[in-house]
Amino acid sequence: MAIPSFLAELRQLVGTRLLWLPAVTAVVLDEHEQLLLNRRADDGRWSLVGGILDPGEQPADGVVRECFEETGLTVVPESLALVDVSPIIEYPSGDRCHYLELVFRCRPVAGHAHVHDEESLAVEWFPRTDLPDIDQHVQHRIDTVLTAGTTTIYQPPTTT
Repeated sequence: MAIPSFLAELRQLVGTRLLWLPAVTAVVLDEHEQLLLNRRADDGRWSLVGGILDPGEQPADGVVRECFEETGLTVVPESLALVDVSPIIEYPSGDRCHYLELVFRCRPVAGHAHVHDEESLAVEWFPRTDLPDIDQHVQHRIDTVLTAGTTTIYQPPTTT
C-alpha cells in the first residue's frame, strides 16, 4: 500500500516507531442512504474511505481528495461528525500509527464508485441495515455519523 512521500521520508528516519498522524475518514451516504465502503488491499477488510492528511492540507480538502483517489467519486463534506483517536494500528510492514481522526459525513456529487487505486480491492454501496463484516472501530464511526446530524461528537475532557 502506497504511503505519502513525506511519510516515507519520515519513516526512513524513525523506522517503525509509533507515529501520531492526522487523518480523515468519509462516511459517504448516497440518495438512498446507502453507505460506501471499500475492501482494503492491506488487510482485506471492509472499511470506510480515508487516509492521512498531507502537510498543510485542510481536512475537508483531504477527505474530498481521499474519496476521489480511492473510489473515483467526487464528494461534498456536509459536516464534521466525529473527532476521535484511533487505536494503535500496526501495518504488515511493522509501521505503527495512532491517528487523530476527523470523520466527515459526505454525499457524492459526481462520478461512479469503483476501485480507483491500489489501496482498495473493491468499492461497494451497502444498505445501512445490511453491512458486511466490519470492525468495531469502523462501526462506531458509522453509528456516530448516522446519529450526530450536524453536531460534532468528541470525547469530553478527562479530569484528574
